[in-house]
Amino acid sequence: MEDPLPSRSAAGVDRRTFLRYTSAIGVTTAITAGLTACGGPASSGDGSGESGGASDTIEAGLSYPLSTGFDPMITSGATPYAANMHIFEGLVDLDPATLVARPALATEMPKKINATTYRATLRKGATFHDGSDVTAEDVVFSFERVLDPENASLMAQFVPFIDTVKAIDAGTVEFKLKHSFALFPSRISVVRIVPKKIAGKDAKAFDAKPVGSGPYRFVSAVREDKIVMEAYDKYNGPQPAKTKKMVWRLMADPSARVSALQSGRVQAIEDVPYIDIKGISSKHKVESVQSFGLLFLMFNCKDKRFADKRVRQALHYALDTEKIIKTALLGNAEPAMGYVPATHPDYHKASTVYGHDVAKAKKLLAEAGAQKLSFTLLLTDTGWVKDIAPLIKESWAAVGVDATLDIAQSPAQYAKVDKGDFDALAAPGDPSVFGNDADLLLRWFYYGFWPEKRYGWAGSAAYKSAKSLLDRAASTADENKRKDLWGKVTDLVAEEAALYPVLHRKLPTGWDSGALAGFKPLPTTGLSFIGVGRA
Repeated sequence: MEDPLPSRSAAGVDRRTFLRYTSAIGVTTAITAGLTACGGPASSGDGSGESGGASDTIEAGLSYPLSTGFDPMITSGATPYAANMHIFEGLVDLDPATLVARPALATEMPKKINATTYRATLRKGATFHDGSDVTAEDVVFSFERVLDPENASLMAQFVPFIDTVKAIDAGTVEFKLKHSFALFPSRISVVRIVPKKIAGKDAKAFDAKPVGSGPYRFVSAVREDKIVMEAYDKYNGPQPAKTKKMVWRLMADPSARVSALQSGRVQAIEDVPYIDIKGISSKHKVESVQSFGLLFLMFNCKDKRFADKRVRQALHYALDTEKIIKTALLGNAEPAMGYVPATHPDYHKASTVYGHDVAKAKKLLAEAGAQKLSFTLLLTDTGWVKDIAPLIKESWAAVGVDATLDIAQSPAQYAKVDKGDFDALAAPGDPSVFGNDADLLLRWFYYGFWPEKRYGWAGSAAYKSAKSLLDRAASTADENKRKDLWGKVTDLVAEEAALYPVLHRKLPTGWDSGALAGFKPLPTTGLSFIGVGRA
């Protein structure tokens, strides 16, 4: 589909006109529609009114639909993952605001017995939402199902160092590692503990209606409407629910989220549109937190047009990232100088930094024989991504590249990607919800599922090198050597540009500070109401 924007540059139109034009793209391009029930029919009987005024209920506006189910072994959707932070526990969980590990189902952080052995003791009296006890057998099952290749768990790539998991007794679990891994105590937060008798019996039903041991129990969910949770009254852990009920409204339309907050229908929203920050701030709290959250470009490396890395590099050099940040994001992002932002403790400036360089982009395209490059760019329909879309097209047009924009919801776009039916994709990504160390962040996009199943990088020598470097880093106990190896991976993936960030953005969250007590904005996608109550 042709881009409906006028040919003049975005710099030649005023800001609000620019945003109206970008919104039009979403209307005129393919958008998947229809409600798909994950846990019940469209009318779930949650009893919540439009006002959101119940003193025992928290209502929130989330920006992403339910793109996957809830099974923590396989879910990668931003919204179900955020919900799972309330429904499930790991032995160890991450504080959602600081990303620092803390005991959850374990009574304390796992104890190191020797270089390759750890033990964890379960919290006494912990039960799942069906009332059954949480046992060491459930912990063993939860880890083994993640590690089983047949289950294709997205979490497996984060714990390849685990060799065996064994129940010592009903309340103690022992881990044997293939090699020493200094980050083990915090890394196991990626595995949420599930009831064997339920998840092991009917995985599909469990994915639709999850049962965990967290402070909130799942009630119902409808893909593009809402998720409903209630406080679990038998929860005996360190983070009890502080409100009786939660209703998460799934509002992909940014203006709908803003309106819901301003009207009092919800008490908090994620992903406040940058243009609305000032207006909302007059009556509500708004805070932007620098995040790992990125906009990345991903190319189908099996497509001969993108097999040459010079083409991929050229498309990065062609982007006027500073203009994108200033115009579409109102300055609320930083250009990617490396894989992680400069504020990250493991930051390494990449040996290849893609500053705006039209001449270099044209030169690389000419050297690769791609002077008349034409392709379709898939984009997700997230509000700020739609704002960026015409500026990407404009940047590439300046170097002679004809890009057709195809904007649709994430599930529809990733369905094309997973079939191999795509040229290139521009989308948001934020694996920091799983953990914040460089090993985990790098493995998400460059080890296993994404390079092997999504962007066709698996057969390359570069991919084999990246895997080797990551494995070497994981097995060393020397922190400086580990960071050096992570830096080498960063240099490699920056040069290859098969999938690489364009920018790291700030995440603006808005909330009614008079209605919520203890609320904190997150440096990741999603919202957390752990430890939050109605004021």
